[in-house]
Formats: sequence, C-alpha cells, structure tokens
Amino acid sequence: MASSHLRLLVLSCGLFFISLGSTEHNFVVGPTSSFASEPACSTVSHVTSEPKRASIPLVHRHGPCAPTGSYAEKPSLAERLRRDRARRNRIMSKVSGRMSTTLSDASVSIPTALGDAVGTLEYVVTLSIGTPAVEQTMLIDTGSDLSWIQCNPCSSSECYPQKDPLFDPSKSSTYKTISCDSDACKQLIGDHYGAGCTNGASDASLCQYGIKYGSGETTVGLYSTETLTLKQGVTVPDFSFGCGLHQHGEFDKFDGLLGLGGASESFVSQTSHTYGGAFSYCLPPGNGTSGFLTLGAPSNNTGFVFTPMHQFPGVSTFYMVTLTGISVGGKQLDIPPAVFSNGMIIDSGTIITGLPATAYSALRSEFRNAMSAYPLLPPTNNGLDTCYNFAGHSNVTVPKVSLTFNGGATIDLDVPSGVLIDDCLAFVGGNSDNTIGIIGNVNQRTFEVLYDTGRGNVGFRSGAC
Repeated sequence: MASSHLRLLVLSCGLFFISLGSTEHNFVVGPTSSFASEPACSTVSHVTSEPKRASIPLVHRHGPCAPTGSYAEKPSLAERLRRDRARRNRIMSKVSGRMSTTLSDASVSIPTALGDAVGTLEYVVTLSIGTPAVEQTMLIDTGSDLSWIQCNPCSSSECYPQKDPLFDPSKSSTYKTISCDSDACKQLIGDHYGAGCTNGASDASLCQYGIKYGSGETTVGLYSTETLTLKQGVTVPDFSFGCGLHQHGEFDKFDGLLGLGGASESFVSQTSHTYGGAFSYCLPPGNGTSGFLTLGAPSNNTGFVFTPMHQFPGVSTFYMVTLTGISVGGKQLDIPPAVFSNGMIIDSGTIITGLPATAYSALRSEFRNAMSAYPLLPPTNNGLDTCYNFAGHSNVTVPKVSLTFNGGATIDLDVPSGVLIDDCLAFVGGNSDNTIGIIGNVNQRTFEVLYDTGRGNVGFRSGAC
C-alpha cells in the first residue's frame, strides 16, 4: 500500500496503532502486546477544571491504579463473566417486573425484606465522608441507587476486609441517623430498599436499609445522613446513604458503593440542585490507566454526539437509549429497525454488551468474516463464542465496530479495548429479539459518557481518557 495511505494514531496507553487509509481505513492494525493489561499505572490525569463541575479520578478496581491496599486479586475471566451474567439477568428481571423483593435469611438478624440490586462492578473512585473527613474507596454503579459504606461497629464476621479503616459515625460531628417515621424513610421503603425499623415501629426507631445483589451479596444497616467530600472544597452536606453493619457475600477490598441510578435516593438525584442532574465518566482503555467521574454538564459540547435518553416505565434506576444500527469494518449490517425497538440500557457495571438475537448474529457473522485470518477458538462456557488465538502474530488487524443511535449519533468503538476482551468479541446475544439490550462498559472505554437527565439525552465524546 502507498505510504500516503497510512496515518498514525496514538492511543492514551502510549502505544501506536496504524489506521489503514483508502478503502481499508475501517480496520486498525496493532501489536498483540497492546491487548494485555499494563503492568504499571499511568499517572496522567483527565479530570476537568471547569468551575461549575466537580471531577474526580476513576480507576479499575483490579488494576495497578487502584488506591494502595485496595488492589484485590483479579478474578478469572470465567468468574467475572459469571457475575456479569447474573447482573444482566437481574437487570432483565427488574425491568420485566419479575424481581423478587423479599429474602429470608437466618444469618441476617435485622431485615427480612431486602431491595434487589445488581452486581459485578468494575470501577472505583475515592471520596471522603464525615467531619473530619475519612477517605473511602467506592464502586460506581449506574445500576444502583442507594449509596452505602461499611461502618463501625462491625465485627469481622459481619463485615468484609476493606482498604481503609471502617467509618466510625461516633467520631463524626455531622453524622445523623434517619428516623423511621420520616419522609426519607418512607421513600426508601417505597423504592424497595427499606428493611424495617429498629426496636419496632415507634416514632423513636431508626430507619434501616437492605440490599440483595444479583450475585447473592447482601448489605444491611442504618439509613443515615453525612457530609460527603468529593474533593478539597467541594462537599455534599446531608448526603443520605446506608451505614452498613451487616455485609455477606463476595465483597472484597472496596469500602462501599456510589449509586448513580435515577431514583430519588441516588447520588445523582441528591446533587441535582447543584449539578442539574448531569454526570459523566470516562472508563480508561486498560487497568493501568485512569479516567474520571464528573458531576455537571460541560459548558462546551464540542466533540459530543447526543441521543435521546429515556427510562423504562416504572423503573427509574436505569438509563436507556435506542440503538438503530451497527457497522463492522465500515459495512452497515442488515438489521431490521424493529429488532432494536425495546431499547438498550447503558450501564457502567455490566462488562459485556448484550444484543437482541438477530443483531448479535449479524455482528458475529461479519466480525468473524473480517477476522478470518486468525484461528477461531471453540466456544467456551463463559458465554463468549467469538474468541481468537493470536499466538504467532506480532500484529493483529481488527475491524472498527460502530454503533448508531436514535438521532444519528454514531460512535466508533475504541480498538482494541472497546471491542475485544481477552481476545474475545465483547458482545453476547439474547435468546430472542423480544428483549432489552445492555451496553456494557467494555464498549464505553475511552469515551466520556454524559448522562444529562435535565436535557434528556446521553452524549459520547471519543478519546476522553
């Protein structure tokens, strides 16, 4: 190929990719070494300094950029995808109205009714809570509403090991419990996170929360308020959260969870009076790089493409968009528009994107055709059926995959980080077309994904981290 047909692209991880020109500009050639996780943390910061926005670093919980002491051993791909399937199944059951909201568990002494949420979760931010402020490392999740952290008193049999010391409410001058007869507690119960009251139902009793996650973990404690510090000089007073006293399940290292869903008790809703119900994040391309979580909409929308946002009727947690088309290597796939009519949930905690059956079949067929130079591995039991053996190849040519949304917004997924996971296509198919899809976090890598509930849209800005 003539040299004039070549141009160099520099990825944020510092590696070089060659994007082929002419008719081949929809394929990316890169070294196989770039498919592996980085051995060390890149310290480049992408947080914004806009005065009306609050931005904090965001990192992968199993990567070297995670705060010292919170680096948990990374589960195998099979285990991560097992939890991922449990999350997708829980989301589907929740929006389908088939979710159970009760739990009988003799090992949990105070609640007998827990609200359901979803599990998996990959990315963490570091905030501070209380006065004086105590640093906490928290998972972020657009599929959860109620935020929580572990609190004293909590024995080793009731709490899991975490990075930081347990938050001690008795040492904070701004900590307050919420009474059981308050409007806040009634709202919590109405949203299925309430777990009854302490010491019966008297006016003096305290509000309890309870959550059961899709993969079986539970957290139970007191619904409370506290001062949350996002960064120096930026606080959220009287922030409502769960002070966890009983945690059971496969939690590890992190200190709690920051709920970014759409219900009234979420972090986003509680800060909407200041930041307009808008937030964004950028998920980094690898475990060894950092991204950001930002509250507030940008003052300049340059670089963003937007599509309308909507919510599933009766379920305020999830943010939905409508996919209208997919292309592979610049070729638009022949997928009837009706296949996407149920919409797609865009989610920070789900790893793999789930598509309606017809859409996935078309994507898989064209992707395999474009990757025919590489040996296709047999399907495994982890749900991924398009995996490759790149042994013996110093460079790999991967087709660009593009998603088009309602309104014409089109994004080219980052290659390879936004298309492949462990040398496998990061998509799965549903059992039918009569299903809601989920856009997972692999596809979102390197984009600033802006959720602007005030304006009713979702924006994407490429190359943001």
